[in-house]
Amino acid sequence: MSIRHDVAGMKAIVPVMMSASADQRNRALRLMAEALNREKDWIFGANGEDLKRAEEAGITGAVIKRLTFDEGKLKAVTEGLLSLADLPDPVGRVRLRRSLDEGLTLRQISCPIGVIGVIFEARPDAMVQIASLCVKSGNCAVLKGGRETAATNRVIFELLSGAVSEAGLPENCLIQAELHSEIDELLSLEDLVDLLIPRGSNAFVRYIMDHTKIPVMGHADGICHIYVDKDADEDMAVRVIVDAKTQYAAACNAVETLLVDRAAAASFLPKLASALTEAHVAMRGTKEAAAMLPGIITEGADFRTEYLDYTVSIGLVDGVREAVDHINTYGSHHTDAIMTENDEAAAYFARMVDSAGVYRNCSTRFADGFRYGFGAEVGISTGKLHARGPVGLEGLMTYKYELTGHGHTVGDYASGERSFHFRDLNDDV
Repeated sequence: MSIRHDVAGMKAIVPVMMSASADQRNRALRLMAEALNREKDWIFGANGEDLKRAEEAGITGAVIKRLTFDEGKLKAVTEGLLSLADLPDPVGRVRLRRSLDEGLTLRQISCPIGVIGVIFEARPDAMVQIASLCVKSGNCAVLKGGRETAATNRVIFELLSGAVSEAGLPENCLIQAELHSEIDELLSLEDLVDLLIPRGSNAFVRYIMDHTKIPVMGHADGICHIYVDKDADEDMAVRVIVDAKTQYAAACNAVETLLVDRAAAASFLPKLASALTEAHVAMRGTKEAAAMLPGIITEGADFRTEYLDYTVSIGLVDGVREAVDHINTYGSHHTDAIMTENDEAAAYFARMVDSAGVYRNCSTRFADGFRYGFGAEVGISTGKLHARGPVGLEGLMTYKYELTGHGHTVGDYASGERSFHFRDLNDDV
Protein backbone atom coordinates (compact mmCIF):
# COMPACT_ATOMS: atom_id res chain seq x y z
CA MET A 1 0.00 0.00 0.00
CA SER A 2 1.43 3.41 -0.97
CA ILE A 3 1.98 6.31 1.37
CA ARG A 4 -0.47 8.30 -0.77
CA HIS A 5 -3.26 5.99 0.35
CA ASP A 6 -2.33 6.46 4.01
CA VAL A 7 -1.99 10.23 3.75
CA ALA A 8 -5.31 10.47 1.88
CA GLY A 9 -6.93 8.69 4.83
CA MET A 10 -5.21 11.11 7.18
CA LYS A 11 -6.43 14.11 5.18
CA ALA A 12 -9.99 12.88 5.60
CA ILE A 13 -9.77 12.96 9.39
CA VAL A 14 -8.21 16.43 9.63
CA PRO A 15 -11.55 18.02 10.70
CA VAL A 16 -11.92 15.38 13.42
CA MET A 17 -8.44 16.09 14.75
CA MET A 18 -9.00 19.83 14.55
CA SER A 19 -12.13 19.56 16.66
CA ALA A 20 -10.71 17.21 19.29
CA SER A 21 -10.95 18.67 22.77
CA ALA A 22 -7.95 20.17 24.56
CA ASP A 23 -8.45 17.60 27.33
CA GLN A 24 -8.10 14.76 24.84
CA ARG A 25 -4.97 16.19 23.29
CA ASN A 26 -3.36 16.92 26.66
CA ARG A 27 -4.24 13.44 27.91
CA ALA A 28 -2.49 11.98 24.87
CA LEU A 29 0.69 13.90 25.78
CA ARG A 30 0.65 12.66 29.36
CA LEU A 31 0.02 9.10 28.18
CA MET A 32 2.99 9.46 25.82
CA ALA A 33 5.23 10.40 28.75
CA GLU A 34 3.97 7.45 30.78
CA ALA A 35 4.51 5.01 27.92
CA LEU A 36 8.06 6.20 27.23
CA ASN A 37 9.03 5.88 30.89
CA ARG A 38 7.31 2.52 31.26
CA GLU A 39 8.95 1.03 28.17
CA LYS A 40 12.32 2.74 28.42
CA ASP A 41 14.28 -0.53 28.43
CA TRP A 42 12.66 -1.48 25.13
CA ILE A 43 13.65 1.91 23.68
CA PHE A 44 17.21 1.72 25.03
CA GLY A 45 17.61 -1.79 23.63
CA ALA A 46 16.54 -0.68 20.17
CA ASN A 47 18.80 2.35 20.39
CA GLY A 48 21.71 0.12 21.34
CA GLU A 49 21.19 -1.83 18.13
CA ASP A 50 21.14 1.39 16.11
CA LEU A 51 24.30 2.70 17.77
CA LYS A 52 26.14 -0.57 17.15
CA ARG A 53 25.29 -0.42 13.44
CA ALA A 54 26.31 3.24 13.31
CA GLU A 55 29.70 2.54 14.87
CA GLU A 56 30.29 -0.36 12.48
CA ALA A 57 29.47 2.00 9.61
CA GLY A 58 32.15 4.41 10.82
CA ILE A 59 29.80 7.24 11.77
CA THR A 60 31.65 10.01 13.66
CA GLY A 61 31.42 10.56 17.39
CA ALA A 62 29.60 13.88 17.05
CA VAL A 63 26.84 12.23 15.03
CA ILE A 64 26.73 9.21 17.35
CA LYS A 65 25.88 11.64 20.14
CA ARG A 66 22.89 12.85 18.13
CA LEU A 67 21.75 9.26 17.53
CA THR A 68 21.87 8.34 21.21
CA PHE A 69 18.64 8.05 23.20
CA ASP A 70 19.58 7.55 26.86
CA GLU A 71 18.26 8.43 30.31
CA GLY A 72 19.16 12.09 29.76
CA LYS A 73 17.26 12.29 26.46
CA LEU A 74 14.32 10.41 27.98
CA LYS A 75 14.14 12.83 30.89
CA ALA A 76 14.28 15.80 28.52
CA VAL A 77 11.51 14.57 26.22
CA THR A 78 9.17 13.48 29.03
CA GLU A 79 9.63 16.82 30.79
CA GLY A 80 8.87 18.46 27.46
CA LEU A 81 5.69 16.41 27.04
CA LEU A 82 4.38 17.34 30.48
CA SER A 83 5.34 20.99 30.02
CA LEU A 84 3.58 21.03 26.67
CA ALA A 85 0.42 19.53 28.18
CA ASP A 86 0.32 22.38 30.68
CA LEU A 87 0.51 25.12 28.05
CA PRO A 88 -2.67 26.96 27.01
CA ASP A 89 -4.61 25.48 24.12
CA PRO A 90 -3.61 27.23 20.87
CA VAL A 91 -6.68 25.97 18.96
CA GLY A 92 -9.73 28.21 18.63
CA ARG A 93 -8.09 31.29 20.12
CA VAL A 94 -9.73 34.55 19.00
CA ARG A 95 -6.88 36.65 17.63
CA LEU A 96 -9.04 39.54 16.42
CA ARG A 97 -12.64 40.61 16.89
CA ARG A 98 -13.89 43.53 14.83
CA SER A 99 -17.25 45.10 14.15
CA LEU A 100 -17.46 46.03 10.46
CA ASP A 101 -20.89 47.58 10.89
CA GLU A 102 -23.85 47.22 13.18
CA GLY A 103 -24.59 43.48 13.43
CA LEU A 104 -21.67 42.47 11.17
CA THR A 105 -18.81 40.98 13.22
CA LEU A 106 -15.50 39.56 11.99
CA ARG A 107 -13.35 37.20 14.05
CA GLN A 108 -9.92 35.78 13.28
CA ILE A 109 -9.67 32.31 14.85
CA SER A 110 -6.52 30.23 15.26
CA CYS A 111 -6.70 26.74 13.78
CA PRO A 112 -4.32 23.87 12.92
CA ILE A 113 -2.53 23.82 9.57
CA GLY A 114 -3.78 20.30 8.79
CA VAL A 115 -1.39 17.63 7.48
CA ILE A 116 2.27 18.26 8.24
CA GLY A 117 5.08 16.10 6.89
CA VAL A 118 8.24 16.15 9.01
CA ILE A 119 11.38 14.52 7.65
CA PHE A 120 14.25 14.41 10.10
CA GLU A 121 17.70 12.86 10.29
CA ALA A 122 19.57 11.36 13.20
CA ARG A 123 17.94 12.37 16.49
CA PRO A 124 15.24 9.94 17.72
CA ASP A 125 14.12 12.44 20.39
CA ALA A 126 12.94 14.60 17.47
CA MET A 127 10.22 12.00 16.89
CA VAL A 128 8.77 12.75 20.32
CA GLN A 129 9.05 16.52 20.03
CA ILE A 130 7.46 16.66 16.59
CA ALA A 131 4.62 14.22 17.29
CA SER A 132 3.73 15.90 20.58
CA LEU A 133 3.65 19.40 19.11
CA CYS A 134 1.46 18.24 16.25
CA VAL A 135 -0.96 16.51 18.62
CA LYS A 136 -1.14 19.49 20.99
CA SER A 137 -1.80 21.85 18.07
CA GLY A 138 -4.48 19.60 16.56
CA ASN A 139 -2.46 18.74 13.46
CA CYS A 140 -1.97 15.40 11.75
CA ALA A 141 1.64 14.39 11.09
CA VAL A 142 3.57 12.15 8.71
CA LEU A 143 6.87 11.33 10.44
CA LYS A 144 9.94 10.12 8.53
CA GLY A 145 13.05 9.57 10.63
CA GLY A 146 16.56 8.73 9.51
CA ARG A 147 17.60 5.17 8.77
CA GLU A 148 20.45 5.47 11.31
CA THR A 149 17.91 5.16 14.16
CA ALA A 150 15.26 3.09 12.41
CA ALA A 151 14.85 0.61 15.29
CA THR A 152 14.58 3.35 17.92
CA ASN A 153 12.12 5.36 15.84
CA ARG A 154 9.93 2.29 15.29
CA VAL A 155 9.62 1.61 19.02
CA ILE A 156 9.04 5.24 19.94
CA PHE A 157 6.41 5.65 17.24
CA GLU A 158 4.54 2.56 18.42
CA LEU A 159 4.42 3.95 21.96
CA LEU A 160 3.32 7.41 20.85
CA SER A 161 0.69 6.02 18.50
CA GLY A 162 -0.68 3.80 21.25
CA ALA A 163 -0.98 6.78 23.59
CA VAL A 164 -2.87 8.76 20.96
CA SER A 165 -5.37 5.94 20.47
CA GLU A 166 -5.79 5.45 24.22
CA ALA A 167 -6.66 9.14 24.54
CA GLY A 168 -9.45 8.71 22.00
CA LEU A 169 -7.86 10.66 19.16
CA PRO A 170 -8.04 9.33 15.57
CA GLU A 171 -5.60 6.44 15.22
CA ASN A 172 -4.20 7.63 11.91
CA CYS A 173 -3.52 11.22 13.00
CA LEU A 174 0.12 10.07 13.18
CA ILE A 175 1.76 8.07 10.38
CA GLN A 176 5.30 6.76 10.30
CA ALA A 177 7.07 6.51 6.94
CA GLU A 178 10.08 4.20 7.11
CA LEU A 179 11.27 3.57 3.57
CA HIS A 180 13.69 5.98 1.90
CA SER A 181 11.66 5.71 -1.30
CA GLU A 182 8.68 7.15 0.56
CA ILE A 183 10.41 10.53 0.86
CA ASP A 184 10.09 11.26 -2.86
CA GLU A 185 6.50 10.04 -2.84
CA LEU A 186 5.73 12.28 0.15
CA LEU A 187 7.27 15.27 -1.67
CA SER A 188 4.82 14.74 -4.53
CA LEU A 189 1.67 14.92 -2.36
CA GLU A 190 0.99 18.65 -2.70
CA ASP A 191 -2.72 17.89 -2.89
CA LEU A 192 -2.69 16.18 0.51
CA VAL A 193 0.16 17.65 2.58
CA ASP A 194 -0.12 21.25 3.76
CA LEU A 195 3.42 21.82 5.06
CA LEU A 196 6.81 20.10 5.08
CA ILE A 197 9.37 20.58 7.83
CA PRO A 198 12.79 19.04 7.10
CA ARG A 199 15.42 18.67 9.84
CA GLY A 200 18.91 17.60 8.92
CA SER A 201 22.04 18.52 7.00
CA ASN A 202 22.33 21.42 4.62
CA ALA A 203 22.35 19.09 1.59
CA PHE A 204 19.33 17.19 2.91
CA VAL A 205 17.21 20.28 3.51
CA ARG A 206 18.19 21.74 0.14
CA TYR A 207 17.11 18.50 -1.55
CA ILE A 208 13.68 18.74 0.08
CA MET A 209 13.27 22.39 -0.88
CA ASP A 210 14.27 21.71 -4.50
CA HIS A 211 12.05 18.67 -5.07
CA THR A 212 8.57 19.62 -3.87
CA LYS A 213 5.76 22.07 -4.53
CA ILE A 214 4.62 21.78 -0.92
CA PRO A 215 5.48 24.81 1.28
CA VAL A 216 8.67 24.07 3.25
CA MET A 217 9.56 25.53 6.63
CA GLY A 218 13.03 25.03 8.04
CA HIS A 219 16.67 25.97 7.81
CA ALA A 220 19.50 24.67 5.69
CA ASP A 221 22.45 25.92 7.75
CA GLY A 222 23.28 26.80 11.33
CA ILE A 223 26.27 29.10 10.97
CA CYS A 224 25.97 30.98 14.26
CA HIS A 225 28.28 33.81 15.34
CA ILE A 226 29.44 35.42 18.56
CA TYR A 227 30.96 38.88 18.28
CA VAL A 228 33.19 40.00 21.18
CA ASP A 229 33.07 43.77 21.40
CA LYS A 230 35.86 45.95 22.83
CA ASP A 231 33.54 46.69 25.76
CA ALA A 232 32.84 43.04 26.58
CA ASP A 233 33.35 41.45 29.97
CA GLU A 234 36.13 39.17 28.75
CA ASP A 235 35.76 36.48 31.40
CA MET A 236 32.02 36.31 30.73
CA ALA A 237 32.66 36.15 27.00
CA VAL A 238 35.06 33.22 27.36
CA ARG A 239 32.57 31.29 29.51
CA VAL A 240 29.70 31.91 27.08
CA ILE A 241 31.76 30.98 24.02
CA VAL A 242 32.94 27.69 25.55
CA ASP A 243 29.31 26.81 26.31
CA ALA A 244 28.11 27.83 22.85
CA LYS A 245 30.77 25.70 21.17
CA THR A 246 31.03 22.64 23.42
CA GLN A 247 27.78 22.14 25.31
CA TYR A 248 26.51 20.25 22.22
CA ALA A 249 28.88 20.82 19.31
CA ALA A 250 26.72 18.92 16.81
CA ALA A 251 23.66 21.14 17.32
CA CYS A 252 22.58 23.71 14.75
CA ASN A 253 22.68 26.47 17.38
CA ALA A 254 26.31 25.81 18.39
CA VAL A 255 28.59 28.73 17.56
CA GLU A 256 30.72 28.24 14.44
CA THR A 257 32.36 31.66 13.98
CA LEU A 258 33.88 34.03 16.53
CA LEU A 259 34.45 37.66 15.63
CA VAL A 260 36.70 39.71 17.92
CA ASP A 261 37.07 43.49 17.92
CA ARG A 262 40.67 44.33 16.99
CA ALA A 263 40.75 46.74 19.92
CA ALA A 264 40.26 43.80 22.30
CA ALA A 265 42.15 41.06 20.44
CA ALA A 266 45.54 41.36 22.17
CA SER A 267 43.95 41.00 25.59
CA PHE A 268 41.12 38.62 24.75
CA LEU A 269 42.51 36.08 22.28
CA PRO A 270 45.04 34.47 24.70
CA LYS A 271 42.27 33.95 27.30
CA LEU A 272 39.94 32.52 24.68
CA ALA A 273 42.59 30.26 23.14
CA SER A 274 43.54 28.85 26.53
CA ALA A 275 39.93 28.00 27.39
CA LEU A 276 39.13 26.49 23.98
CA THR A 277 42.33 24.43 23.99
CA GLU A 278 41.38 23.06 27.39
CA ALA A 279 37.96 22.19 25.95
CA HIS A 280 39.65 20.39 22.99
CA VAL A 281 38.35 22.86 20.43
CA ALA A 282 40.42 23.36 17.26
CA MET A 283 40.73 27.02 16.25
CA ARG A 284 40.97 28.09 12.60
CA GLY A 285 41.73 31.78 12.21
CA THR A 286 42.32 34.34 9.54
CA LYS A 287 45.97 35.07 8.74
CA GLU A 288 45.82 38.03 11.13
CA ALA A 289 44.27 36.05 13.99
CA ALA A 290 46.60 33.09 13.50
CA ALA A 291 49.65 35.38 13.58
CA MET A 292 48.69 36.60 17.05
CA LEU A 293 48.85 33.08 18.50
CA PRO A 294 50.97 30.95 16.12
CA GLY A 295 50.81 27.23 16.76
CA ILE A 296 47.59 27.63 18.73
CA ILE A 297 45.29 29.19 16.15
CA THR A 298 45.72 27.52 12.75
CA GLU A 299 45.39 29.70 9.68
CA GLY A 300 42.43 28.80 7.48
CA ALA A 301 39.15 30.16 8.85
CA ASP A 302 36.18 29.00 6.80
CA PHE A 303 33.30 31.37 7.38
CA ARG A 304 30.82 29.43 5.24
CA THR A 305 31.20 26.08 7.00
CA GLU A 306 28.91 24.63 9.66
CA TYR A 307 31.44 22.43 11.45
CA LEU A 308 29.04 20.62 13.83
CA ASP A 309 32.18 19.54 15.68
CA TYR A 310 34.86 20.85 18.05
CA THR A 311 36.18 23.37 15.52
CA VAL A 312 35.59 27.11 15.32
CA SER A 313 36.57 29.91 12.92
CA ILE A 314 38.02 33.14 14.31
CA GLY A 315 38.23 36.53 12.61
CA LEU A 316 39.02 40.09 13.66
CA VAL A 317 36.82 43.11 12.87
CA ASP A 318 36.86 46.85 13.45
CA GLY A 319 33.89 47.26 15.73
CA VAL A 320 30.24 46.32 15.74
CA ARG A 321 29.41 47.67 12.26
CA GLU A 322 31.96 45.45 10.55
CA ALA A 323 30.83 42.52 12.70
CA VAL A 324 27.23 43.02 11.59
CA ASP A 325 28.26 43.26 7.93
CA HIS A 326 30.22 40.01 8.28
CA ILE A 327 27.33 38.19 9.96
CA ASN A 328 24.77 39.33 7.39
CA THR A 329 27.13 38.25 4.59
CA TYR A 330 28.30 34.86 5.87
CA GLY A 331 25.65 33.87 8.40
CA SER A 332 22.63 31.64 7.91
CA HIS A 333 20.15 33.93 9.72
CA HIS A 334 19.88 31.43 12.57
CA THR A 335 21.22 32.82 15.88
CA ASP A 336 23.96 35.38 16.48
CA ALA A 337 25.19 37.01 19.68
CA ILE A 338 27.14 40.04 20.85
CA MET A 339 29.20 40.14 24.03
CA THR A 340 29.30 43.72 25.28
CA GLU A 341 28.54 46.03 28.20
CA ASN A 342 27.94 48.88 25.76
CA ASP A 343 24.20 49.51 25.34
CA GLU A 344 24.64 51.48 22.13
CA ALA A 345 26.65 48.70 20.47
CA ALA A 346 24.15 46.10 21.65
CA ALA A 347 21.20 48.10 20.32
CA TYR A 348 22.88 48.51 16.91
CA PHE A 349 23.64 44.78 16.77
CA ALA A 350 20.05 43.82 17.69
CA ARG A 351 18.59 46.22 15.13
CA MET A 352 20.90 45.42 12.23
CA VAL A 353 21.62 41.67 12.42
CA ASP A 354 19.14 39.89 10.13
CA SER A 355 18.72 36.64 12.05
CA ALA A 356 15.91 34.71 13.71
CA GLY A 357 17.67 35.02 17.07
CA VAL A 358 19.77 38.01 18.16
CA TYR A 359 21.33 37.66 21.62
CA ARG A 360 23.34 39.75 24.04
CA ASN A 361 25.72 38.28 26.62
CA CYS A 362 24.41 34.73 26.44
CA SER A 363 25.02 31.46 24.60
CA THR A 364 23.58 30.75 21.15
CA ARG A 365 22.58 27.35 22.54
CA PHE A 366 19.49 28.98 24.06
CA ALA A 367 17.89 28.94 20.59
CA ASP A 368 15.57 26.06 21.39
CA GLY A 369 11.82 25.64 21.72
CA PHE A 370 11.97 24.00 25.15
CA ARG A 371 14.30 26.72 26.48
CA TYR A 372 11.94 29.37 25.14
CA GLY A 373 9.07 27.82 27.08
CA PHE A 374 7.37 26.40 23.98
CA GLY A 375 7.37 22.87 25.44
CA ALA A 376 9.36 21.60 22.45
CA GLU A 377 10.01 22.53 18.84
CA VAL A 378 9.56 20.94 15.43
CA GLY A 379 12.68 22.73 14.21
CA ILE A 380 14.27 26.12 13.64
CA SER A 381 13.03 28.33 10.84
CA THR A 382 15.39 30.89 9.32
CA GLY A 383 12.77 32.10 6.86
CA LYS A 384 10.66 35.19 7.42
CA LEU A 385 7.21 34.02 6.40
CA HIS A 386 4.79 32.44 8.87
CA ALA A 387 7.25 31.31 11.56
CA ARG A 388 10.80 32.25 12.54
CA GLY A 389 13.27 30.84 15.06
CA PRO A 390 12.34 27.81 17.19
CA VAL A 391 8.97 26.63 15.86
CA GLY A 392 6.63 25.65 18.67
CA LEU A 393 2.85 25.57 18.85
CA GLU A 394 2.29 29.01 17.32
CA GLY A 395 4.33 28.03 14.27
CA LEU A 396 2.01 25.08 13.65
CA MET A 397 -1.12 27.21 13.66
CA THR A 398 -2.82 29.22 10.97
CA TYR A 399 -6.13 31.06 11.15
CA LYS A 400 -9.49 31.46 9.54
CA TYR A 401 -11.92 34.37 9.41
CA GLU A 402 -15.45 33.96 10.72
CA LEU A 403 -17.93 36.63 9.65
CA THR A 404 -21.38 36.80 11.23
CA GLY A 405 -24.12 39.08 9.96
CA HIS A 406 -27.88 39.47 9.87
CA GLY A 407 -28.73 39.39 6.17
CA HIS A 408 -25.98 41.87 5.24
CA THR A 409 -25.27 42.19 1.50
CA VAL A 410 -22.35 43.83 -0.31
CA GLY A 411 -24.80 45.56 -2.65
CA ASP A 412 -26.04 47.77 0.18
CA TYR A 413 -22.51 49.06 0.76
CA ALA A 414 -21.67 49.39 -2.94
CA SER A 415 -24.77 51.51 -3.52
CA GLY A 416 -24.04 53.74 -0.55
CA GLU A 417 -27.18 52.71 1.30
CA ARG A 418 -24.97 51.47 4.12
CA SER A 419 -21.37 52.25 5.09
CA PHE A 420 -18.74 50.45 7.10
CA HIS A 421 -18.04 51.53 10.69
CA PHE A 422 -14.92 49.59 11.68
CA ARG A 423 -14.45 49.13 15.41
CA ASP A 424 -12.08 46.70 17.11
CA LEU A 425 -13.72 44.84 19.96
CA ASN A 426 -10.43 44.33 21.78
CA ASP A 427 -11.95 43.88 25.21
CA ASP A 428 -13.62 40.69 23.97
CA VAL A 429 -10.47 39.12 22.44
